[in-house]
Amino acid sequence: MTQTTTPPIRRAIVLAAGLGKRMRPITDTLPKPLVAIGGKTMLDHALDRLAEAGVERAVVNVHHLPERIEDHLAARERPQIVISDERGLLLETGGGAKKALPELGTEPFFSVNADSLWSENGISNLSAMAAAWDPARMDLLLLLSERAGSVGFDGAGDFFRDAEGRLARRGKAASAPFVYAGVAIIKPELFADTPEGSFSFNLLFDRAIAAGRLFGHELDGRWLHVGTPEAIPLAEAAYAAHRT
Repeated sequence: MTQTTTPPIRRAIVLAAGLGKRMRPITDTLPKPLVAIGGKTMLDHALDRLAEAGVERAVVNVHHLPERIEDHLAARERPQIVISDERGLLLETGGGAKKALPELGTEPFFSVNADSLWSENGISNLSAMAAAWDPARMDLLLLLSERAGSVGFDGAGDFFRDAEGRLARRGKAASAPFVYAGVAIIKPELFADTPEGSFSFNLLFDRAIAAGRLFGHELDGRWLHVGTPEAIPLAEAAYAAHRT
């Protein structure tokens, strides 16, 4: 019997267009993805993780202070960088990915928030996600962090996960054990009947939940939530302590 394998994931979008309002006044003059943690910008952390996982092309969308990001990326060789220009209209997560689909192709791709930062325990979490990806069962696979172990996060959590890895929203529960860590594997066909212009990934998440096809992969490491200036020293300390 012939055994089939899931093709590797070679393309990604890095969502770098946000305004970073909670990070003001830093983001009045510096895009949030260019804030440095551990001597490296958060954007470079994300792109380095993608390169390590075998991603060959990464679309980076830009809106706020776009020239700063474009200049920063000009000399980067791996992965190959393609800029998706959202100067005229900020498209949110879903709209930004939809605009970039011509560069992302027809195969499943990674989506990574430019400010997603995590430590690793000797393995590539993105490679582990790619290995766990099962397109026969999944339309979306999210990287999850345990709420209790996340650094700089004080929210109630986002998802419950069943024994097979399927996700459900927290809903009216006081808390949920898992937080979306800002990384996903997405089938491009999910965008076929989505709105034009600006919309959130939450539309895709909810459709996948309704179909029983939203799954979660637990992070092996610590997720560092860098949402405000006050969170930067916490992330710096955590990154230094768990630097891999």
